Amino acid sequence: MPESEEANTSSDTTAFILTGGHSSRMGADKALLSFGDQSLLARALQTASAVAERSCLVGPKERYAEFGEVIEDLYRECGPLGGIHAALSFTSTDLNLILSVDMPLMTSEFLGWLVTQAQGAPELIVVPAAAGGLQPLCATYRKAVCEIAGQALQKGDYKVDHLFSQAPTRILTEEEIVANGFSPEIFRNVNTPEEYAKCRP
Repeated sequence: MPESEEANTSSDTTAFILTGGHSSRMGADKALLSFGDQSLLARALQTASAVAERSCLVGPKERYAEFGEVIEDLYRECGPLGGIHAALSFTSTDLNLILSVDMPLMTSEFLGWLVTQAQGAPELIVVPAAAGGLQPLCATYRKAVCEIAGQALQKGDYKVDHLFSQAPTRILTEEEIVANGFSPEIFRNVNTPEEYAKCRP
């Protein structure tokens, strides 16, 4: 799909950008790292906002309030699952797009395709499998997953992947993704200075 074509925004979907944890491996707040003429955070917001009419950040309000609407974790220090739970606790839409801030090569075209797949799917979760594994931080979650995530957090089970055995899940295979014109490279993330250097334009 040509880069110039923008996905249509969906009013039945809310996008949530997970701003990341302590960025300990990066040594700096990766959400604010530059990528081209934008920060990773601004890029993720722009990409997600092209497919969802409402986009929110999940992270500390004191750090990110100037960038947009911010939702804070209800279960602190629980990793990405805490962020997903916070988003699903807050959302007013049934369908929700979760996107990690550290995927600078992600495109609005792919997110639009992902949302379209989820809109027509009966499953509660639609998650891509590409670039060596599942991509739970670039996936869609129905609001009903909130209760399942909350139960896992209460038990101290912070593995996002464990949700897939507890909630009806559709996995989009890498073959399916490639067949629809998308490169697995879009899932590359930046957790270390080395990964960041390789990914920068």
